[in-house]
Amino acid sequence: MRSKKLYIEFLEVAKSLNKNLNVVPVLYGSLGLEILTGRDFVPQDVDILVPLEFIKEKWGVLKDMMENLGYTFVDLHEHEFRKENIKVAFSYIEDLQIFAQVNYADLKRVEYEGAAYQLLHLEDYVKVYTQSLKDSYRRNKNNSKDQKKLEIIYNLLKSVQK
Repeated sequence: MRSKKLYIEFLEVAKSLNKNLNVVPVLYGSLGLEILTGRDFVPQDVDILVPLEFIKEKWGVLKDMMENLGYTFVDLHEHEFRKENIKVAFSYIEDLQIFAQVNYADLKRVEYEGAAYQLLHLEDYVKVYTQSLKDSYRRNKNNSKDQKKLEIIYNLLKSVQK
């Protein structure tokens, strides 16, 4: 139930990004993985990737858009917003290449209920979560959830190859 609420909220943010900023965001993190696989990864928040310019030079435009959607800005380091019990955090798409050698030009494009967005492929999630395990901050923050996700992804990839 929580995942569905988070996904519906993501779609609203994505529509606004599409319309107001001409951005096709990436649905990232556990919610993105859940939408991609149909498996429940118990996402706690919505992680969205946008072009770097919206984190740097055009941050004010993105912040204003989120506030117009009823969100309150809460954390500059995480670029995080909250509305009721929903947390939305932004990072930049270019970091996929830098952090995990994921070619963000090859992401899967999805159009659903009037929202255009992108998803990583399973192989991309392997790269991302493998890198995340090397990051002690993230490893401690997530109680090794990334390792469990990797095991599920590897099993899914094996079943697809059969």
